[in-house]
Amino acid sequence: MQVHIFRGPGRVFAFTTDASGANLPTKYAPWDAFKAVELQTGVPTPGVDVDDCLHDIEVHGIHVTDAHVRITEDAIG
Repeated sequence: MQVHIFRGPGRVFAFTTDASGANLPTKYAPWDAFKAVELQTGVPTPGVDVDDCLHDIEVHGIHVTDAHVRITEDAIG
């Protein structure tokens, strides 16, 4: 799955399948496009827990981390 990564303030990053980032939470805006990567379940990718990321995208539409710590539910809550 192609996932677009956006950079927020500090060490906050968001992952989404939406290339525009329109579904990212305003709590950590502004968001700047960083890069796009291909993620596959069970295939390690440096800097991201792929399984957590893909699960969050499936459930919430996004995955958000702060210094590599998952904060998705806090970001959308």
